[in-house]
Amino acid sequence: MKYKNLILTTVLFITLFASCQTSKDSVIVLHTEYGDMKAILYEETPKHKQNFIKLVESGKYDSTIFHRVIENFMVQGGDVNQKKNIEDEDKVNYTIEAEIQPDFWHVKGALAAARQGDQINPERKSSGSQFYIVHGQKFEESDLKQMSEGRAYQQKQMKLRELLGMKKYATLRNEVIEMQKAQDMEGLQNFMETIADSLVEKEFGKIELYEFNQSQIEDYANIGGAPHLDGEYTVFGRVVEGLNVIDSIASVRTAGADKPVKDIYMTAEVEKMSKKKITEQYGYEYPSEEK
Repeated sequence: MKYKNLILTTVLFITLFASCQTSKDSVIVLHTEYGDMKAILYEETPKHKQNFIKLVESGKYDSTIFHRVIENFMVQGGDVNQKKNIEDEDKVNYTIEAEIQPDFWHVKGALAAARQGDQINPERKSSGSQFYIVHGQKFEESDLKQMSEGRAYQQKQMKLRELLGMKKYATLRNEVIEMQKAQDMEGLQNFMETIADSLVEKEFGKIELYEFNQSQIEDYANIGGAPHLDGEYTVFGRVVEGLNVIDSIASVRTAGADKPVKDIYMTAEVEKMSKKKITEQYGYEYPSEEK
């Protein structure tokens, strides 16, 4: 009987220990000369979260720089392949499948994955190591509406160019070219209003306006961010402490390609914390999971 009780006690201890282990999560700490930033990574973007933690724990982000800085927009860094004296085997030459979630947007402090443009990367796969942190600015609801309309127009233009490149529309393409040569603005306007929209919809489906929800509208009005990137890039975390550090980095003097005149180095580490404490301290709610 004592033996059975010992087994039960051992099993219970192991179960409780395992539970304690799984109730912890990783908080990312980015150290810079301007101070530290702490970020949480979202459970809903598991591929990006796992990859980011792996790179931090392996030390690959140490001695990388913020190589692209645009005030009121974002600060970009983490290009492992540009580290000095890096060996080929230490380079990051893979991409990560997009995990674009509608519940995460580009509010100030958002941590997101950089990527190549749609024309060469239609699946919107993320860079294996490069990331950016949103600095941004504030926008009113009317600004967001104009932004949605502008995005839809740009998408339509891109699809129209693709359509006119199709062999079956060669005659139409030649007609458009001739109107452009003749500077026939009336003819081009008529083409856009009567033919272009219907053809684009026929070939690619209707282009919908991106709709900003009420929470986004409030965040962009009160906190600020980069709303034009929503739905286009994977946001996989958020800076929850050290937003002033983003302000400092974003304000540095830059030169060509928006590169800071003086290199801004970073090191990174993982800080383990209970999920309960993360929720209490930073307000992040874990999806359908006990903390």
